[in-house]
Amino acid sequence: MPSWYMLEVYDRVVGSRSHLTLAMLTLLVLGAYAVMEVLDWAAGSLLHQAGVDFEKRLAPRTFEACFTAGWRRLPVGGLQPLQDLRTLRDVFAGPAVRSVLEMPVSLVFLALVFAIHPALGWLTLVAAIVQAFVAWMNERDTQEPLAAAGRAAREAQVHADASLRNAQVIEAMGMLPDVRRRWLERQGEFLRLQATASDRSGTWQALGKLVQTVVASALLGLGAWLLLREMLVDDGALMIVASILGGRVLAPIVQLVAQWRAVVGAREAWQRLHQLLETLPARPPAMPLPAPTGRFAAENLVVPAPGSTAPILKGVSFGLQPGEVLAVVGPSASGKTTLARALVGLWPSAGGKARLDGADVYAWDKAELGPHVGYLPQGVELLDGTIADNIARFGAPDPARVEAAARQVGLHEFVMALPQGYDTEIGTEGARLSGGERQRLALARALYGAPAFVVLDEPNASLDEAGDAALAAAIAAAKARGTTFVVITHRTSVLAVADRLLVLNDGQVQGFGPRDEVLAKLARAAQAAREQQAAPRRLPATAVRPAAEGAP
Repeated sequence: MPSWYMLEVYDRVVGSRSHLTLAMLTLLVLGAYAVMEVLDWAAGSLLHQAGVDFEKRLAPRTFEACFTAGWRRLPVGGLQPLQDLRTLRDVFAGPAVRSVLEMPVSLVFLALVFAIHPALGWLTLVAAIVQAFVAWMNERDTQEPLAAAGRAAREAQVHADASLRNAQVIEAMGMLPDVRRRWLERQGEFLRLQATASDRSGTWQALGKLVQTVVASALLGLGAWLLLREMLVDDGALMIVASILGGRVLAPIVQLVAQWRAVVGAREAWQRLHQLLETLPARPPAMPLPAPTGRFAAENLVVPAPGSTAPILKGVSFGLQPGEVLAVVGPSASGKTTLARALVGLWPSAGGKARLDGADVYAWDKAELGPHVGYLPQGVELLDGTIADNIARFGAPDPARVEAAARQVGLHEFVMALPQGYDTEIGTEGARLSGGERQRLALARALYGAPAFVVLDEPNASLDEAGDAALAAAIAAAKARGTTFVVITHRTSVLAVADRLLVLNDGQVQGFGPRDEVLAKLARAAQAAREQQAAPRRLPATAVRPAAEGAP
């Protein structure tokens, strides 16, 4: 339209000196501009909405997959998939997608150039092929350094996140210079690779723009040559139109080359997201099951760590009735924490099953099972929010149930002494609480809502004597209501409320049964070991030889 307006002004207005003609031409071109901007706004709005809809559809699935990969310790997890989802959302309304959508219009422009004159059309087509070759070369030269730069950037980010999580240890032991040096090495590698990719991409972008500029002038020159040989109709206006249309044919490819880094980033994001969702497919909907009563059975459990084939638990079996308390003891690295994770359905078993009321805990939909299960991991994990939010598991807090859970573990008085009570923010990972307070808060969360089955992994690791007493009282009270407990502990204070005792060693059951019977067997075994150690060692007869005569 700008070129048409210019030609018409020179042809009709300057020669006729007509104000009316100028006014009408101006109205026409302004109307065309308005239509163009409305269409551009509509296209941008539609593409933006498409990106938002794309994210809305995939966000729940992606978050669930990231969460599952996190607790299963899979390498495809972390926060990267959520960032990839945002990258794909943003690319919808980006220049790269707009360029691709304009390519069909470019074919229309190419056909119009051919209609003006075949020679002009062939020149435009050759230029388009050259531009496509430039785009391919840009892809070939930048793919490897861009991919490597992305990996280096992710490694640097992971290192920085880990450093922030361990900031106290790093500062206390003077590790900051070395930690910073490693981060700078990774960041420097990212910047170097990105600079290499940018240099190569910039070269091909410049070549693409050169081709576009040369073609526009070449079309004008060829049109003039055709006009001089009387091979082009009209008075030269079509020559200018052909030059303009030829540039429009090449514009989308030039724009795509210029946005190639975004294209590569979106492609890698899509590949990573696809890998995650393929590795962790959505679980099919399962038939709802009745609320469990707390009857539990471990049937010959064989459990390796995720991603490994070496079993940690080797044929563990036991059974519990509703309201029974099982204490699990054993030396370090005997498989106690692995057992806790298997009992609540976090880690899958390679053999055997963990069954609650006869149903496989691992296969049971956790959204349905979760309200009936309590779990306290060895490393206390709290979320940024209020005390009430954490106790209520971030559902809608029921004040009465929140307070009941806090009272059970002796936390209520502490909470009420805070200025905001149960609405007090605890900070990231409970940073504003002491170790014992975090432990009690996590224990209250495990007992919230009177679950039927509770697994506690070292629940008194950070508790003092008062905390130990509160823990034992909380277990006894919940046991009286019919809650089944599995308590993993190194401390004997919990044994007083235990009905049964399980002794683990090297992933195998060395003793299981009523608490007093197992303790008696352990005591007899320990006494026998002490007696054997104290007994004088006897040498075999062949080792006793008479001394030779004259020997000292």
